[in-house]
Amino acid sequence: MNSDTVIVRTLGLQDYLTTWQAMRQLTNNRNDNTIDELWLLEHPAVFTQGQNGKPEHILSSGTIPIIQADRGGQVTYHGPGQLIVYTLIDLKRKKLNVRTIVTLLEQSIVQLLADYHIQAQTKCEAPGVYVNDKKICSIGLRIRKGCAFHGLALNVAMDLDPFLQINPCGFPQLKMTQLVNLNKAVNITTLSPKLVRHLTTNLGYTNVLTA
Repeated sequence: MNSDTVIVRTLGLQDYLTTWQAMRQLTNNRNDNTIDELWLLEHPAVFTQGQNGKPEHILSSGTIPIIQADRGGQVTYHGPGQLIVYTLIDLKRKKLNVRTIVTLLEQSIVQLLADYHIQAQTKCEAPGVYVNDKKICSIGLRIRKGCAFHGLALNVAMDLDPFLQINPCGFPQLKMTQLVNLNKAVNITTLSPKLVRHLTTNLGYTNVLTA
């Protein structure tokens, strides 16, 4: 049963370090019966550097803190108005590998954007989702004991200027965009249930619990 069940938590604005610690604790304490979880939230302004992150990709941090995280990938920015979905999933139980779950997360975002009549693309060489070659969603995961944590960050209605202080995801020429620039009626509150539906369907959950 547990492979078909997921708990969805809507957490609002949450401190990055506190949330990261909670993800690691849940992952470390998991057993075969632990139910998977999706956490929907936003973070106060913060740059996070992935395990492969290079310092030269941070051009100017200014007053925004920089945190060295244990996810894959390079540097990115999180801030209010960006929807984070942390995917705490037992990949062994779901019979998923890393490439497959990244593809399923990307597919969910592409489907969500299609709901708003926005055509999006993915790139094999650069995980995430793009609209007109501008990145709208970043994906970074950590796998421990066959279980995934961290997840995706979708730019909805935020201040994009801090992305100019970094080379997003390690790409100097990469431009960022967000949903509100493409559809002014979009907001996180109305968008979140749609994204949850796409994610839970694509990840094969038939029993969705909210907490």
